[in-house]
Amino acid sequence: MSFDPATLTFNEAGLIPAIAQDHATGEVLMLAWMNAESVARTLATGRVTYWSRSRQAFWAKGETSGHVQELVGLHVDCDRDTLLLKVRQTGPACHTGARSCFFTKVEEGEEVVTA
Repeated sequence: MSFDPATLTFNEAGLIPAIAQDHATGEVLMLAWMNAESVARTLATGRVTYWSRSRQAFWAKGETSGHVQELVGLHVDCDRDTLLLKVRQTGPACHTGARSCFFTKVEEGEEVVTA
């Protein structure tokens, strides 16, 4: 059965959350948004392309930073409303320079920065 991005469940803005995970380690790197066209572009090129809500434009991860995400696998959750992207990450995934955007941990009610 061939995959059609139009079969995904997008929100009212036409977007779907996409979780990027390191394919080798399982580390969750970031969460961003995609629309049907960015999903199609990602599948066609093998380079992950998101939709920037602030710029209202496509955003190929790494196009300015060089911190590219190469698609290894795309998974659709059971409700078809969230994507899991298994990626090969070059450099940090977070715009702060951290490997992952999830570097703040809450322990006993306190925030602890782990990166």
